[in-house]
Amino acid sequence: MTPFVAEIIGTMLMILLGNGVVANVVLKDTKGNNSGWIVITTAWALAVFVGVTVAGPVSGAHLNPAVTLGLAFAGKFSWDLVPTYIAGEMTGAMLGAFLVWLFNKDHFAITEDEGAKLACFSTGPAIRKPVSNITSEIIGTFVLVFVIFHFADPSVTLNNDPTAKIGLGSMGALPVTLLVWAIGLSLGGTTGYAINPARDLGPRIMHAILPVKGSSDWSYAWIPIAGPIIGAILAALLYGALR
Repeated sequence: MTPFVAEIIGTMLMILLGNGVVANVVLKDTKGNNSGWIVITTAWALAVFVGVTVAGPVSGAHLNPAVTLGLAFAGKFSWDLVPTYIAGEMTGAMLGAFLVWLFNKDHFAITEDEGAKLACFSTGPAIRKPVSNITSEIIGTFVLVFVIFHFADPSVTLNNDPTAKIGLGSMGALPVTLLVWAIGLSLGGTTGYAINPARDLGPRIMHAILPVKGSSDWSYAWIPIAGPIIGAILAALLYGALR
C-alpha cells in the first residue's frame, strides 16, 4: 500500500465513522436519534483513531490537508509530497461521505430537515457570523496542529528522506484521539469543528452530487477551508519560533 492509498483509506474510514455518527444522531428514526453532542464528539474521536491506526504505518496518517500543510511549513514534511497527500485526503473524504449516504439512505429519505441532512456531510455554524466562525476554525486547528507537532517523532522519515518527517504513526492513534475529543468537547460547539478542509469540502461536494434535497451552503464553505489552513500555518510558525 502506498502513502496515497493509505491516506484515501484512512480518511475514508474516518469520514464514514465520523459523519456516520452525525447521521445516527440527527436523521429520523435511527436507533441513536437525538443522543446528543457527547455521542458525536466521542465517536468522531474514535473515528480518527481508526483512520490513524490503518494509515499510520504507511503514510503517517495525516488524513487532513491542514496537518499536511502544517507539517510542511514546519519543515517536518516534504513539499513534494503535499499534492499527493491532499489528493488522497480529498478522495477518501468523498468516498467516506458516499458510504455514509449509502448506509443511511432510507433514513435520509424520511428525514425532512434539510439542515440535518447537510450536517451528515459538512459543518455549519451555530451562529452565522463569518469573523467569529473563521476565528473558531483557526483556533481549533491551531490547537490540533500545534499539539500534533509534539506527537511527531523526529526519528521517523518517509522513504529515507530526512526532510519528509511523518506526523503520526500507529502509535500516535491514541494521543490524537484524545486531542480530537478534547477539541470537540471544548471548541466544537460554535462551528462543528471541521478543523480539516478535506473533511468538510469532500463531503459537501458529495452532498451536492448525491440525491439529497437541500442547499449545500456553498456561501459558508470557504470558512472550514481557510480557517484550518490559517490555523495550521500559525501553529507551524509558533512551533518554529519556539524551537
